[in-house]
Amino acid sequence: MRVVSALMFGAMTALAAVPASADEVDALIAKMTLEEKAAQLQDSAPAIPRLGLPAYTYWNEALHGVARAGEATVFPQAIGMAATWDKSLLRAEGQTIGIEGRAKYNQAQKEGRTGRYFGLNFWSPNINIFRDPRWGRGQETLGEDPFLTGVLATEFIRGVQGNDPKYLTAAATAKHLAVHSGPEQDRHHFNVNPSRQDLTETYLPAFRRTIIDGKVEIVMCAYNAVDGKPACGSEELVNQTLRKDWKFAGHVTSDCGAIDDVTTGHKFTKTNVEAVAVAVKAGTEMNCGFKNEYLDLPKAVAAGLITESEIDVALKRVLGTRAKLGILPAGTITPWSDTPYSANHSAAHIDVALRAARESIVLLKNDGILPLKAAPARIAVVGPGATSLISLEGNYNGTPTAAVLPWMA
Repeated sequence: MRVVSALMFGAMTALAAVPASADEVDALIAKMTLEEKAAQLQDSAPAIPRLGLPAYTYWNEALHGVARAGEATVFPQAIGMAATWDKSLLRAEGQTIGIEGRAKYNQAQKEGRTGRYFGLNFWSPNINIFRDPRWGRGQETLGEDPFLTGVLATEFIRGVQGNDPKYLTAAATAKHLAVHSGPEQDRHHFNVNPSRQDLTETYLPAFRRTIIDGKVEIVMCAYNAVDGKPACGSEELVNQTLRKDWKFAGHVTSDCGAIDDVTTGHKFTKTNVEAVAVAVKAGTEMNCGFKNEYLDLPKAVAAGLITESEIDVALKRVLGTRAKLGILPAGTITPWSDTPYSANHSAAHIDVALRAARESIVLLKNDGILPLKAAPARIAVVGPGATSLISLEGNYNGTPTAAVLPWMA
């Protein structure tokens, strides 16, 4: 029989054959101080050496391939992937991300790197509805249709998270809940009052599908307010809709800086101490921020704004994700423990990306010039994009290993 002390890591690799159980996570949390619990709810969670808990950074990106962590297989932007209308291709993209994420994570662990962009929590896909073409982040989405967005995002999530009965390959994130589609400059203080019909038929269906059908592990709440309440502090959106109505079983993370916005942007609370209590009580377990906002949780407990047991519930959900990934306890053996770095941008993955690039091409109008007749002597490639790598890479991107620019074709 495995004992709870196996969770305390140390030299416990031989015992770490299965993920930590709910009881073991509870036992680990019970050994933490209130200050340690608060720190573990930050996106950059510090190590707790006396408990054998290693440092872990939750912030990672994979919008169209593993991003910001060096060389990777780069797919067309999400809006291009949506143009394929190909469910199997979106799942293959997700599978590629999951495997390459594991390859990078394993290598980072060998090198002792626990910083940003080397974890297994990927804050993708962006499933906001692209309703206004002036929104600069529309390229990150799967378009304007709630049904197509939900169906393709679900396949992407299934690919990222895998189908192993015990472990997630990686953890995907449906973001940003909810009604987030610009304007960007106002996002930190903007309030939107959608009609009940518009909220139900336009903005929420994709989230519902990714949770109920896709079993997404993480949901990210938005910067903006909905019906006068910051999205990350909305009981209606998180505790009621996600958890009670849709039975969401994972954890919720804030967008980066959204907890600070509760006070400084939306003026919903007077102090950050009040804001962190509002957010955690509403169901936002993880804080991605630049001011370490959740470190004020002990002050909120002292002020009677939240209880330590409520913080324990939040931490159990966050650590539960690490257990599902097979990285709690440290040294757990998973199907990907031996995934080598050479699995990153492998020939097979490059083939999937090439297929995606071909299928994402959309012909808006053909006035007879296509198909080209026998190879012409010369073809003119016009415009600055012909030699611009950054215009091909998009944002939230990895580093391509063999980019082909239009002028080369």
